[in-house]
Amino acid sequence: MEVEKVSKRNIWLARVLILMVLAWNVQCAGVFILSPEDYAPGFELSGVPGAVMVRSMGILFLMWNVPYLWAAVHPGRHCISLYEAIVMQAIGLFGETWMNVELGGGHPILSTTGWRFILFDGTGLALLALAALVVHLPGRGRASPAAGMGLMR
Repeated sequence: MEVEKVSKRNIWLARVLILMVLAWNVQCAGVFILSPEDYAPGFELSGVPGAVMVRSMGILFLMWNVPYLWAAVHPGRHCISLYEAIVMQAIGLFGETWMNVELGGGHPILSTTGWRFILFDGTGLALLALAALVVHLPGRGRASPAAGMGLMR
């Protein structure tokens, strides 16, 4: 079975959308790693433990972005990486929303930080979903998800 070819325009549009999210995530990781003491108070943390916790989050952000990089290389061929990135972004959005709702009213600074992450991950999720639609919508020169997983040759 032949895999439908994705137009170069659609690949590049999806790639730009994915790279926007990747760049934003890596930038956030970078500042958390390089200047954790500037961000620890937003998590109601301080001192060495606060810096270590924020730096650890930055390292995790870098780890979590590996599928985003592969998805950006070629969103049609590496569609499983794009789908992984979408699921990861959705987990972040729903988890942060849940944590912020459970937080209650006694932590306005932490709540504000939570809302920033909700906006951050919500925007990223929308951009990644749009990238997937651009590449995989029927009638737009879509790639087969099965082909992206190596199930079709």
